[in-house]
Amino acid sequence: MTKPQKRTPTLKKRARSAPDDNDVGYGKPPRANQFKPGQSGNPKGQPEGAKSEATILHELLQQKISLNERGRTRSITVLEGIIRRIAEDSLKGNIKSAAFMLNRLQAMSSGETDESGLSDDEQTVLETYLKKYKPDQSEQG
Repeated sequence: MTKPQKRTPTLKKRARSAPDDNDVGYGKPPRANQFKPGQSGNPKGQPEGAKSEATILHELLQQKISLNERGRTRSITVLEGIIRRIAEDSLKGNIKSAAFMLNRLQAMSSGETDESGLSDDEQTVLETYLKKYKPDQSEQG
């Protein structure tokens, strides 16, 4: 007795036609509207040299300003000036400023570098300083 052979089903292949300009639909834009080789999908795009908000903020905080200290003029960054103001205010008894300074010190000493944001108290302190000392910045300019 012979063993019956297994029949493998024959798959019918779909006849593919050559793509032509009339074959238009979802995922098949007309040839005239397809991107040419080397052409960008967003030709205008973001301008070269455009700065992100983080870059602008970093540059602003690194700008140099002049400070009169003990009769001498010296140059410090805006960030250092802000921190000095907060420290002075905390010495005058502002609890929120002192809490902000101590929280930042603790975060730095414990190795946390949480750049994601400020706590509500820290944000309030920062907003208060911006409102209070904004006129001083226009006089220096």
